Amino acid sequence: MKILPILLALALSVLAPPAAAAPAAEAAPVTLRQSVTVSGGMVRLGDLFVPAGDKAEAAVAYAPAPGKRAIFDARWLYRVARAYGLNWRPLSIHEKAVVVRESIVIGRREIADHILAALVDKGVDADMQVELSNRMLRIHIPSDSTTTVAVEDVAYDPRTRRFIAIVAAPADDPAARRIRVTGRVHRVIDVPVLTRRVLAGEVIRERDVKWIAMRGDRLQRDTIQDPGALIGKSPRRGLRAGVPVRVSDVRLPVLVPRRSLVTITYRVRSMTLTARGRALEDGGAGDTVRVANIQSNTVVQAVVTGVNRVSVQPVGPVAMK
Repeated sequence: MKILPILLALALSVLAPPAAAAPAAEAAPVTLRQSVTVSGGMVRLGDLFVPAGDKAEAAVAYAPAPGKRAIFDARWLYRVARAYGLNWRPLSIHEKAVVVRESIVIGRREIADHILAALVDKGVDADMQVELSNRMLRIHIPSDSTTTVAVEDVAYDPRTRRFIAIVAAPADDPAARRIRVTGRVHRVIDVPVLTRRVLAGEVIRERDVKWIAMRGDRLQRDTIQDPGALIGKSPRRGLRAGVPVRVSDVRLPVLVPRRSLVTITYRVRSMTLTARGRALEDGGAGDTVRVANIQSNTVVQAVVTGVNRVSVQPVGPVAMK
């Protein structure tokens, strides 16, 4: 009978598993960006993985604050890659992506200028200098913001010259970051300083002097504030450029160097006597120095009157051979 083989063939065809479908094409591998800089408030898929295709603009995390950074570890990155169907797997658990938020930096000097402007409205002199308690203070604002600063409130104590201010940046932005800033104001004085290093014995010229502004509480009592007290003088020892000079640091130029031969003049009534001597110390115009008479070895006090010239005052008998 031919019916049995036909029925058996039909049964086998029903029980046989269907042919396996052709495997789907595997997605192309992607690369992780380990260092990322973003400008906006969101981190997108395309910021982390390349290529991300048509899903590149998908937001996957909030960006850190302006100027700050965030670290995304291997576990989190793998979960994101799987969620969006990306062919990426970390090579180790130590893999990570560091995301930095772009920012505009408002520095300490600019902040201090705005605080001073607010203090002037409260009666503080405009020539004062603001010193912030936090010398490393900087404000980071989003890179697409305007670099404006507002001092929303300021309290000032004239006795201690201390202040407390609330600073916001960008100005007129309800979401702006607000910072409490403290500090003090100081009186500023213009003082003459040297433009170059001047060695002992050199004469300070007008071109060697410039003005700088300094806090009054940082100046010594005998600091020279009149350039006339510098010009034409000589340093007693080498002086640095840009540093305030004290009265004791300079002197008149040396006209009589120590150990040099000098002419000693002694005037009494209508008679003038001269002798040769040796200076025992340096002296400038008008200085009184000790001089030894070469012939008699007598030491006298003499006044410097010129280059290698001194004069002895008639105060008693002096050996002048």
